[in-house]
Parts: sequence; structure tokens; C-alpha cells
Amino acid sequence: MRRHRQQQVVGKRGGIAELNAPWGDAGRLVTRQEGHASLVQAGKVRSIGLSEVSVQQLEIASPIHPVAAVQSELSLWTREALDEVVPWCAANGVAFVPFSPLGRGYLTGTVTAASYEPPDFRATNPRFTQEALDANQAIVEVVRRVASRVGGTPAQVALAWVLAQGQHVLPIPGTKRLAYLEENVAAADLRLEPADLAEIDRIPASVAPRY
Repeated sequence: MRRHRQQQVVGKRGGIAELNAPWGDAGRLVTRQEGHASLVQAGKVRSIGLSEVSVQQLEIASPIHPVAAVQSELSLWTREALDEVVPWCAANGVAFVPFSPLGRGYLTGTVTAASYEPPDFRATNPRFTQEALDANQAIVEVVRRVASRVGGTPAQVALAWVLAQGQHVLPIPGTKRLAYLEENVAAADLRLEPADLAEIDRIPASVAPRY
């Protein structure tokens, strides 16, 4: 058991630490993916997931070893992954794992003041300045309207929209509270009708970049 735990630690450090680092050029990507593949072959990790990669990078990495999952940001105010990466994952049998599907809390409709302080990431995020928070209320207003119509919370509508992007899309909302965890899980049972999805799809883009 002790040896097995050591292997898990080595596998996690060799995989996740690499995945969170900048990918660099194609040669660097190949070297890293070969390293990830060696961890699978050694039995230290079960499969490989990549974070914040483009389709071009996936096309380089996948022939070296199959990619099981891709993690990237996707939410009602961060939709860039829908252009290429999410469709690529669907076509290649790869799970897409969106982080921050609730827009770091903003899409719940509970964030109205720029009151964050370091080390909270939002303290320096351009979307969490007071000006941006106020301007992006148009996004929250639509989410609230749909939530009222379908009998859910804004958070559940935001998650249900992410889930509606494909069965291979598996969002990972973060929370420290059991009540919010239960609320998030219940979003899987919330049904958004085509009219709801169409209204949500007309939501304006965020007035500020995500970083």
C-alpha cells in the first residue's frame, strides 16, 4: 500500500504539474506528452488529461498517447472553447471538463461589489472590478429571468447551460458549502427548453477579458 501511494504521488506530480505549466512550442509539447505517456506505461497514472490546450496542440499530443480529458474554462461569460475545442473533444471521444462554470461565482447573481482582497484571485481579475461587475449585470439579468421561468436558481441555470453543450461536457464547480454542492448537483435535473437556450445564447459578451 505504501509503495502504491508513492506511485500515485509521483504520477500526480509528473502529470498535473506538467499540465499546468505553459506548453511552449511543438517540440516542448511532444516531450511533455511523451513523459506523460511513460507515466501511464509505468502504471503511475491511469490516463492523461490536458489543460488549456488548443485543437492544434491536441492534434500533436493525441497521436503520442490518447487524451482522456481536456480541462478549460467554459461558462456563460467565457465561451471561446465552444468554437473548436469542445467540438473536437466530442468528435474524438474526449471528455471536456470546464472549470469556473459559474464564472467564479458571478453567474450566481450574488456578486455585486468588488470587495475581494489578495490572495483571492478575483482581487486582480479584470472582470471583478466594480466597473466590470456593473456592466456585466446584463448577463446576470438574463440568467435570473430564465431561472425564474424554469424554477431553478441562477447557478443551476448557468450549470444546466454548460451541461447542455454535450454529454461529454462535465463541469466542475467549486464550493466550500454543502448547501451549494447540493444546489449544483441538482442542476443536472434542470431542463432548459430550446427557447431558454436561445435566450441564453443571446447573452452579451463580458465587457472584460477573463485574465
